[in-house]
Amino acid sequence: MNNMRRLSLAFLFSLVSLGIYAQDDLMKMLDQDSSKVTNYTTATFKSTHVMNGQSIESMPPGQLDVRISHRFGTLNTGGYNFFGLDQSNIHLSLEYGIFKWLMVGVGRGSFEKTFDGFAKFSVFRQSTGVKEMPVSVSVFSSIALKTLKWTDPTITNYYSSRLSYVWQVLVARKFNQAFSFQLTPTYIHRNLVATELDPNDLYSIGAGGRLKLTKRISLNAEYYYMLNPKNNFSQQVYNPLTVGVDIETGGHVFQLFFTNSLGTIEQQFIGETTGQWKKGDIHFGFNISRVFTLKKHQAASVY
Repeated sequence: MNNMRRLSLAFLFSLVSLGIYAQDDLMKMLDQDSSKVTNYTTATFKSTHVMNGQSIESMPPGQLDVRISHRFGTLNTGGYNFFGLDQSNIHLSLEYGIFKWLMVGVGRGSFEKTFDGFAKFSVFRQSTGVKEMPVSVSVFSSIALKTLKWTDPTITNYYSSRLSYVWQVLVARKFNQAFSFQLTPTYIHRNLVATELDPNDLYSIGAGGRLKLTKRISLNAEYYYMLNPKNNFSQQVYNPLTVGVDIETGGHVFQLFFTNSLGTIEQQFIGETTGQWKKGDIHFGFNISRVFTLKKHQAASVY
């Protein structure tokens, strides 16, 4: 009987040992398999815009983002103008994902009666695993056309004078589930400026961040620092600062914020911001984003 008990214990011990070794081997196999996979970072920002400016995010292929943006008057206009809400500038835009690496868009804004078009190219994506990439990098380029009536129609006015261009490099990193940060070197060329003193070429460095507060709400902020000397402008211009929140409600993303800039595109809020935060030249604004799936993305598509 004792021998039988000893044999049973020995058999049980062997099974446990084999189970432990098998578990170790299985974990090693899983580790090896996971090391052969590239894990790309997603949702660095919730929207294609940090607030005013572009974010690293792009629309997936076949998806259309319909965006409505409002900028109201300044808070310091007082109760007579309902603290700026009596005044409003609106920008309507469509943004569409063509490939995983390419998004395009068009828009029209009431501020300076401007039409704009752009393309955003994804160059690198933050990832771990087989392909290690610490940051995501995209390139953004846009063109804008002002359609205001000429101030002096008696002289020769050129169509090309209405055009301006933007080139940006977007470099972003999602540090963890709660915090993301982006740097945005920017170059703007304006074919026509107000006076000979004003520069045709503008240089700026932008910084934007996202701090996730809850599953659906985040605190966002962005700031663009002008590199051109401020005395090279015919009017006093300031660096645009925007602070607000993202609110996700399923198919919609609402962005509510305060900013010292009235413009909604880069050609306007960089180099044309004349409001000062400390003087109360603060505009309340919002963006509403609604995404529609026009074409289902095929799994065989290549990034």
